[in-house]
Amino acid sequence: ELCLSKELQSNTNKMAQFQEVMRQQLESSMHTELEKLLSTAKGAKAEVSKKDFEGFRNLFHRFLQVKGPSVEWAKINRPPEDSIQPFDKIKAKGLPDNIADSLNKLVVVKLNGGLGTSMGCKGPKSLISVRNENTFLDLTVQQIEHLNKTYNADVPLVLMNSFNTDEDTKKILQKYTHHGVKIHTFNQSRYPRINKESLLPVAKDMAMTGENADVWYPPGHGDIYASFYNSGLLEQLIAEGKEYIFVSNIDNLGATVDLYILNHLVSQPNGKRCEFIMEVTDKTRADVKGGTLIQYDGKLRLLEIAQVPKAHVDEFKSVTKFKIFNTNNLWISLSAIKRLQEQNAMDMEIIVNPKTINGGLNVIQLETAVGAAIKCFDNALGINVPRSRFLPVKTTSDLLLVMSNLYSLEAGSLTMSERREFPTTPHVKLGSSFTKVQEYLTRFESIPDMLELDHLTVSGDVTFGKQVSLKGTVIIIANHGDRIDIPAGSMLENKIVSGNLRILDH
Repeated sequence: ELCLSKELQSNTNKMAQFQEVMRQQLESSMHTELEKLLSTAKGAKAEVSKKDFEGFRNLFHRFLQVKGPSVEWAKINRPPEDSIQPFDKIKAKGLPDNIADSLNKLVVVKLNGGLGTSMGCKGPKSLISVRNENTFLDLTVQQIEHLNKTYNADVPLVLMNSFNTDEDTKKILQKYTHHGVKIHTFNQSRYPRINKESLLPVAKDMAMTGENADVWYPPGHGDIYASFYNSGLLEQLIAEGKEYIFVSNIDNLGATVDLYILNHLVSQPNGKRCEFIMEVTDKTRADVKGGTLIQYDGKLRLLEIAQVPKAHVDEFKSVTKFKIFNTNNLWISLSAIKRLQEQNAMDMEIIVNPKTINGGLNVIQLETAVGAAIKCFDNALGINVPRSRFLPVKTTSDLLLVMSNLYSLEAGSLTMSERREFPTTPHVKLGSSFTKVQEYLTRFESIPDMLELDHLTVSGDVTFGKQVSLKGTVIIIANHGDRIDIPAGSMLENKIVSGNLRILDH
């Protein structure tokens, strides 16, 4: 038995040594390939690419080191009671007379790296019209302009663009020159996609056109810390007296500046100052995939579905065990970001995102999520906010909600209509004929009255006339080859409308 044990140990050691040699060879090959790519970069872009590749090398090194899942399920605990505060408790503190002083310490950062491809649009998603001809970007600028005018403050807007959105966004920014908002931009990194088999970059040079159009990617919003720091903008804002950033997705129309949360941050004692706040909200069955907060190794930590072992996915999705999810509305200390970047102490779990490009080539891209850094900051806190602060527009189904009379628009902010009797939004599922914004718009002569709607499902070739009213549960299904035109002025309440426009009670 002793001999067998020694032999097993020896084999294990040999295997570990072999794996280490393989890892080193892969890192060496990756280093060589990246140097080759850099040699094709020209001028100022070469310096930017060099910094990007330093970040990529670090991520790739960590990716090769990872053994097994990033969390041990048995070590997961519910967060302590006081680590997730109810919003009402924060609000109860009220606001000081000098709230402008707090606002002058704030910077609003919007994640603006995404394209509108999922809604059939070319160019940045932030330039899609969502309400009264206003784009996501228009609404954001209007909100901050209103804030600055009302409180005589100077809150700047910072856009984190990607190489996909930067050029188009910068062209549009000229139209805001006379608005009362300073607007800055910086670019997130550009990383090479990796061949899934060889684990080496697919790109042959630094060009981004032709064959190379598909071989680069922006590495997720966790890249904000490094790219913000590398851009020099972080240092500049600190020098201007800014202390906190409020970060959110530009397509979350509920993510407005909340004065109560800001006041809570700024008014805390120095010794116990909170460096990171994550806004969470109660989970519904529609949010089962959203990341949640857990206690792990004595720290608050974000747990994403991608990190959950397969055997525990159903448990993760349960509304009873994990009651809240991350809205990606985050309040973060600028000086803490600077400190963690300089100490190289920003630790975020790697998300391996598989893709298929160039006529079937399987690649992977390594990404990180901005909220995953919560464990690196001191005195991090979750605040359980009302659902109204999470209003993302990812699909035309979401777009229908925000264009409807469920919401009123004032100074760039959407507010649920007081005429709706309950605060939840209806569940809307529009079929594939509505996926692209242009086609979706042709199917509505005007947006229906949805104040009393609970659930809407539409499938197939369906159009809506003017002043249609939808109440309760409405299901409209046009079979293949059929077309349903809902006549102008129709009122559908708890109805199923099937292929030949028979209207049945539901």
